[in-house]
Amino acid sequence: MVHRALIALAVAVPSVVRSQAEPPKRVAASSFATVEVHLNARPIGKRWYEEDAALTGPSRIAIKYSQPHARGRKIVGGLIPTDTVWRFGANEATTLHTDLDITLGSLALRRGDYTLFLLHDAKDAWQLIVNSQTAQWGTDHDASRDIGRVPLTASTMRDNEDTFTIYLVPESPDPRSGYANLSGALRVRWGTIELRAPWTIKQ
Repeated sequence: MVHRALIALAVAVPSVVRSQAEPPKRVAASSFATVEVHLNARPIGKRWYEEDAALTGPSRIAIKYSQPHARGRKIVGGLIPTDTVWRFGANEATTLHTDLDITLGSLALRRGDYTLFLLHDAKDAWQLIVNSQTAQWGTDHDASRDIGRVPLTASTMRDNEDTFTIYLVPESPDPRSGYANLSGALRVRWGTIELRAPWTIKQ
């Protein structure tokens, strides 16, 4: 009797490892930003209380937003549309938080939280829109909840700022002193355009 054995041959196939170059390391500008000014006192009721770590922190005025980047694209009339309310940043709606009663331009705002939008019209006028709705996406603008509009003064800068940036700049007669007035300027820069409006803190 012939015994036939079925022999399984294990063939070792060497695995081919493809050498893959690691992607290059990159540094990207942050798309999220917050600009703040602090006051070393806080109003509670009808009285002002000096900053105390145990009881009260500093009062804050803060704008939180996402930063779009131009990257060679047209800004005015392009990324910022004309005759259309713009989201004043990118992604989620840009927010204004204030622990203080303030005046922005000539618009009085009580302490609280707001959303900011921007409008550029065909006559080249600029307006900041202050809205009472919060926690929405940047393109969700409910005009029925607008509180008011703040005219912005436009000027042309020599330098080109590729990233949309918002500044809150306190006024100081002597910056070396470390002290500033309870007022300042809101500045918005993108490309070669700068927009500006004054703000003051109600005492």
